[in-house]
Amino acid sequence: MSVSVENLATFCHSVLLAVGADAATARDCTASILHGTTHGVDSHGVRLLPHYAKALQGGRLNKTPQVSFTRTRAGSGMLDGDNAQGARATYAAMDHACDLAAEAGVGAVGITNSSHFGPAGAYAMRAVERGMLALVTCNSDSFVRLHDGAERFHGTNPLSIACPTSGDPWLLDMATSAVPYNRVELYRSTGTPLPQGVASDENGVDTIDPHLVEMLAPLGGAFGFKGAGLGGVAEILSAVLTGMKLSPDIAPMGGPDFSTPRGLGAFVIALDPRAFAGAELVQAGITRYLDLLRNSPARPDTRVMAPGDREWDVARERRANGITLDPVTAAAFAELSETLNVPLQT
Repeated sequence: MSVSVENLATFCHSVLLAVGADAATARDCTASILHGTTHGVDSHGVRLLPHYAKALQGGRLNKTPQVSFTRTRAGSGMLDGDNAQGARATYAAMDHACDLAAEAGVGAVGITNSSHFGPAGAYAMRAVERGMLALVTCNSDSFVRLHDGAERFHGTNPLSIACPTSGDPWLLDMATSAVPYNRVELYRSTGTPLPQGVASDENGVDTIDPHLVEMLAPLGGAFGFKGAGLGGVAEILSAVLTGMKLSPDIAPMGGPDFSTPRGLGAFVIALDPRAFAGAELVQAGITRYLDLLRNSPARPDTRVMAPGDREWDVARERRANGITLDPVTAAAFAELSETLNVPLQT
């Protein structure tokens, strides 16, 4: 099934309103998952819509959250998400972080009582739209073994860092696991074997069969201690600094309980270039850096890319030609369409 970006956005927004989400939640959740799908981050795109709809209907997510912000210092604050869908809380936190940075140069906001927020890059891009650099991270329920570990410990604990440029932004958006678990589910849907060394069975032994996956490997393969360390960075910023739950204490994303809020933390930082070398000099620096990077010699039949280059290419193609839904997502959308009486125009 191929759907235009516009029709897909309309469907997602309508489904969220149909299950009772308020206007701000429907707006922000739609924006985040459309960012994922449009830019080729399919594991954190519209395939999450049925999950979010279920969580809203079950009571895990607050349909009408009263998100509140408290400024704690000149450049810092805390945002209580009131058990909102994660995009609602995180976009709000980044807006506040940018406001702080516009005044103090740096704006850092800890997020409490949030939930799964989808693609971290969506929120980093909010800062880029205001001419600022950004860092976004969160933790999640345990699903990633430690280096040489044989049980789940960290969540996939993503990190996103973005920098505005005169063209496509420099955008890093990555899990600190070898792959995100949603990609395992996507591979299950399409019947695709996993790459070597990215996931393990119940005993911590590597497997390429997505149906046997019980945990993920940390980023780095034989040097997985690096990915495990980065997972710890996300844990400290998102949970320790905010006073929220550590990954082993968070209820599983997949349930079976969809009525109890999960209490996730997250953390965002915005940096205003005007408070450092100045907007013009920073812009000249990133332009020079990207020019050197993209013109660096490539190996045969390859292309040197900056973080985000693949995503911008995919976005241009998908905006022009539409988005093909994987079989499981297409079936779930058909069920939502029938159950909620929300048409999906193709």
